[in-house]
Amino acid sequence: MAIRVMLVDDQALLRTGFRMVLAAQPDMEVVAEAGDGQEAIDVLASTAVDVVLMDVRMPRLDGVEATRRICARTDPPKVLILTTFDLDEYAFSGLKAGAGGFLLKDVPPGELLSAIRSVHSGDAVVAPSTTRRLLDRFSPMLPSSGREPQHKHVERLTEREREVTLLVAQGLSNGEIAGRLVLSEATVKTHVGRILTKLGLRDRVQVVVLAYETGLVRAGGRTG
Repeated sequence: MAIRVMLVDDQALLRTGFRMVLAAQPDMEVVAEAGDGQEAIDVLASTAVDVVLMDVRMPRLDGVEATRRICARTDPPKVLILTTFDLDEYAFSGLKAGAGGFLLKDVPPGELLSAIRSVHSGDAVVAPSTTRRLLDRFSPMLPSSGREPQHKHVERLTEREREVTLLVAQGLSNGEIAGRLVLSEATVKTHVGRILTKLGLRDRVQVVVLAYETGLVRAGGRTG
């Protein structure tokens, strides 16, 4: 069955471009479009969607609040936040609201398609290079270096799980973590699963958010 995608952006030209890219894929179908977050919520009430490509700054209801409301629904679609470098704080808020990842608006078509497929399959999309650049941009929003991690379950992590957590938070993929720690990629995936369970998190996007908010990792990729 084709992945059912909704495009949410107040720029019709941008939606047209994305629709053309997706229409050429045999495993994807654009089933709905919306010009703002409120319209997206209204459309979802009567349209089955698997993945929502969500802009951030829109009239009536912005993408962050729309994402929060969508993700609070029963069996919600996955949400990919679209961002530009001058709206980094909105992208971060979108991840906290429940988005499965973020993309830059000028993402190459191949990466866009790969991200949609990954999110649809249950993986989070946090492009390593993009994560590092993005999180470096809003260091004033992050905890000071003297702040200790506050998440009540962080202490439950083993030394290896903590190592993996720090590398995930720095934007490394499972393959990159495997190479760094000399482990198999399957082993890293198992560690990530255990970390999510222990910390009560949904996906690796939330690991990134938690690590930066608690001070485990600070802007620039430094560990706390």
